[in-house]
Amino acid sequence: MSLKKKRILIAKPGLDGHDVGAKIIALALRDAGADVIYTGLRRSPDYIVRIAIDEDIDMVGLSILSGSHIELVEDVFVKLREAGADDVKLFVGGTIPKEDHDMLLAAGVTGVFTSEMKIENVIAEIDRQLSSVA
Repeated sequence: MSLKKKRILIAKPGLDGHDVGAKIIALALRDAGADVIYTGLRRSPDYIVRIAIDEDIDMVGLSILSGSHIELVEDVFVKLREAGADDVKLFVGGTIPKEDHDMLLAAGVTGVFTSEMKIENVIAEIDRQLSSVA
């Protein structure tokens, strides 16, 4: 598994103030070879999309524990499209109820990762998804 030359943005949108999971994913992705940028807490979708474009990101990971995952994902997707960056892949992690997984996947999210999943499986899936990015 190698994520070399892949650029991944890990972001904490909304008002959620807990970022341990985001930091764990960011470090695991970095250890797997990716160039990772972590935005820090409480970032707006506008900010996340601007950084994704400015940094030529291949994939954005949103870490959401606040329960506003559907709205935040939709907002980030809209802003990516408006910015002409709809080729940027997006995954979400955090406290995501199982009944919302299919809705998020149908909206275009490439993966929904929760704390019950093994970190190596999450990294392997992200690697698989990015292996198709030229």
